[in-house]
Order: sequence, then structure tokens, then C-alpha cells
Amino acid sequence: MESQFTIEVAESEVSVMAISYKKLWKLLIDRDMKKKDLQKAAGISSASITKLGKNENVNTEIIEKICVALDCDVSDIMEMTNEEAK
Repeated sequence: MESQFTIEVAESEVSVMAISYKKLWKLLIDRDMKKKDLQKAAGISSASITKLGKNENVNTEIIEKICVALDCDVSDIMEMTNEEAK
């Protein structure tokens, strides 16, 4: 299940915010790393890697471990995306 935040903007229109980890996968490619390498370097489970791959919720501790392992900021690995729904 994708992480989503809903904000009502009009009676019939809703703006949905979703978290995307595309930046993380691009960073891994740039650093010639595989998901398994990240798992080992960050000390996280394969279940967490799977959740990230599906843009699902993960604990902030997981995000912190990834940022420490990759020496990067949260904004380097994830972003909020706008989606419109009715």
C-alpha cells in the first residue's frame, strides 16, 4: 500500500500526496549499488527493502539508517508527489 496523505481542496476534488522512493533507486544506480548492498550497508531487513520498492510506509529509523549508510539527506532518497483524485 502506497503512503498517502489526503487534503480536501474542493467539494468534489481531492489532492493526494504520495511518497516516492525513486530518488533512492536512482542514487543506488549512480553509486553502482544493488538493493542487497544497501540492505547490508544500512543493516535493514529485506522486508524493509520490499516496502521501499512498493512505496509503502517504513519506520523513520529505516530512513535514518539508509541516510547514514549512504551519507545523504532524506530529500536525496524520497519525495512527496502530487496526485489528483475525484
